[in-house]
Amino acid sequence: MSATRALRQLSAVSSRVVAKPALRSMPLRMSMTAWTSPRLTCAATRAFSLSSARFSEGSTDVLLSQKLAEELKYEKEAADEAEPDFLETFKKQGIWKIEDIAGNDEVILTRKFGSEKVRVMFSIADIQNAEEPEFAQEEEGDSDEPENIRSYPIRVSFSITKENAQGSINVDTMCQDGAFIVDNISYYPDAQLGTELTAEADWKRRGLYIGPQFETLDVSVQEEFEKFMQERGINENLALFIPDYSEFKEQKEYVRWLGNIKKFVDA
Repeated sequence: MSATRALRQLSAVSSRVVAKPALRSMPLRMSMTAWTSPRLTCAATRAFSLSSARFSEGSTDVLLSQKLAEELKYEKEAADEAEPDFLETFKKQGIWKIEDIAGNDEVILTRKFGSEKVRVMFSIADIQNAEEPEFAQEEEGDSDEPENIRSYPIRVSFSITKENAQGSINVDTMCQDGAFIVDNISYYPDAQLGTELTAEADWKRRGLYIGPQFETLDVSVQEEFEKFMQERGINENLALFIPDYSEFKEQKEYVRWLGNIKKFVDA
């Protein structure tokens, strides 16, 4: 979610909170006109439903469609149709291949490293749950930190398989502040079980030993494993790319969602 969109939502929420007491203070009573002139009331109702027939007979469909159209227009005008610089640079490096399916909230990056296949997976749902519009704190705080470093955490998992060996190594991490914080490292004797993205495979993995907490390992083992990951491209550059791409994809999915919802309401 973009900072601009978060600010607009914050302003809208404040306006609704101020307006609510006035609505509650209105007396709930039925007009006498409704009792004395039932035919007039029915006629007005029928006239309105005829004008909104294409909106599934709902009295609120027209206004909802208008609001969705306004939001969709704003987002499209604010969006830059050109590919962002960070994504263009990432693709030119030719290290990682991006697997991004429209409508899915998960993104997969893959690469070859000798006889190994390295796969990275993350979800844009994490930034939707973590972002908070703390604009006041940003203005008062120091501006020494680089703007491209994201402070919200994104869960990222890695899997490494080899052509000449069975099994797979899976690494669960948290991507934050331009670094990967390793949670645990798992080994699965069956590579398919370790890499398959199905409910059945996930259920089978739940009953298996996932390894110790990374921070409980000997410091020398931790250091060598961090070098092992960095050599395979799991480094600071990737940790900075993932939050940027998550925001980029979330914005695209939001615009697509607005369009799909509007089409459904208008049908």
